[in-house]
Amino acid sequence: MNIQENAEPMAGNRFVQTLTTALLALVFLTFPAIVSARAAVEIQEVTSPGGVSAWLVEDYTVPIVSVRFAFEGGSTQDPDGKEGLSNLMTGLFDEGAGDLDSDTFQERLDEVGAEMSFEANRDAVYGQMRMLEEQRGEALGLLQLALTSPRFDQEPIDRIRGQIVTGIQQDLRDPNTLGQDEFARALYGDHPYARRSDGTLESLASITAEDLRTLHGRTFARDNIHIAVVGAIDAETLKGELDRVFGDLPQQAELAPVPEVEPRLDQQVDYDYPLPQATIQLVYPGIDRDDPEFFAAFIMNHILGGGTFSSRLFNEVREKRGLAYGVGSGLLNNDYSNALYIGTSTRADNVDEALTVIRDEVRKMAEEGPTPEELASAKTYLIGAYPINNLDSSLAVARTLVQLQLDELGIDYIDRRVGYIEAVTIEQVKEAAQRLLQAEPAILVIGPEASDGG
Repeated sequence: MNIQENAEPMAGNRFVQTLTTALLALVFLTFPAIVSARAAVEIQEVTSPGGVSAWLVEDYTVPIVSVRFAFEGGSTQDPDGKEGLSNLMTGLFDEGAGDLDSDTFQERLDEVGAEMSFEANRDAVYGQMRMLEEQRGEALGLLQLALTSPRFDQEPIDRIRGQIVTGIQQDLRDPNTLGQDEFARALYGDHPYARRSDGTLESLASITAEDLRTLHGRTFARDNIHIAVVGAIDAETLKGELDRVFGDLPQQAELAPVPEVEPRLDQQVDYDYPLPQATIQLVYPGIDRDDPEFFAAFIMNHILGGGTFSSRLFNEVREKRGLAYGVGSGLLNNDYSNALYIGTSTRADNVDEALTVIRDEVRKMAEEGPTPEELASAKTYLIGAYPINNLDSSLAVARTLVQLQLDELGIDYIDRRVGYIEAVTIEQVKEAAQRLLQAEPAILVIGPEASDGG
């Protein structure tokens, strides 16, 4: 989770270049007006006769239906030596399913004008489909095949694997990627979070179709899925579609246990490389999403470095000293670990100064906390920005609703969120700053002449 609080990244697969796509895009133009016209997004919890549940936001402004879902697990479920398995799997769901081979499946997607994509991160596999309401039946039929009967034919496996391998080979020549990989290993040791989600050249070469089928069977299950639907569909119709699309999945997932892990702080990783621009990252302790002090920490982070043009770090590092084009911080909430991170890039000969300025600002926040003016401004921004960041299109709403389910925040969270922010006191923010910012951080410097940061 990033500083937008509930947003999670989305990577597309293949988009239809037709007039239908232009019609689908209308939802992005109309939905902001819909959200602003309502006091709150009206969310219904819908449960099918077969017991499949989803959160639904009905909207008939445009004849479009967006479906978003997540299966818990993600790349943490990749077996040792098979790193990249989940990522490879997500590239294959539109490469043939049921009795449809790759070409035929994609032709059918084009014919119905539907957009379908999948991606994996550390903790979940995400998927989505967007379609015109009049094509809903055929489009969801294809989604059902992809979810329950993926083919994993050898030709698409080799082709998609080759694309991933090309990306990894490029990364092996990128010092920033290599430095980040080394930093992840230093932070997380032998935990799955230390591994590359796209795997290695060796692990990808070892993956077979049977590995893909086994992972799919273990992780794609009805007790393991969170679903959101936004658009031109009513609750009764959705009940039938939920059973049709998801009802044939196994009842229970078989996830491998993953331990909690605290990032290893109080260390510095120097990745020496003759770059004119150096990359700097600092990692401090994080905070659980359900911790009573989360919102105090959330506001503190915004004041420190989360506000793009208004934060203390931005003012001190860029505006006053011109050491970087940008600098920021964020709260990272994964299923098995949390952290507060700070990142920037600066000229190689400015690394020492930039680190000193950043750490001075962190110390000031830990010792003094925010001013009343900073607290009031942060609250106003964080309340007002939430709809823009999370509710400005049908897919954005669907993504937000899925993330709320993953975070177990409740169907009425959007209504309660303003109250949580308004209730935070300046003393609570000071306590959160002391709790998170007094530790010695882990530091990464990528570039020449790295220093210890003073």
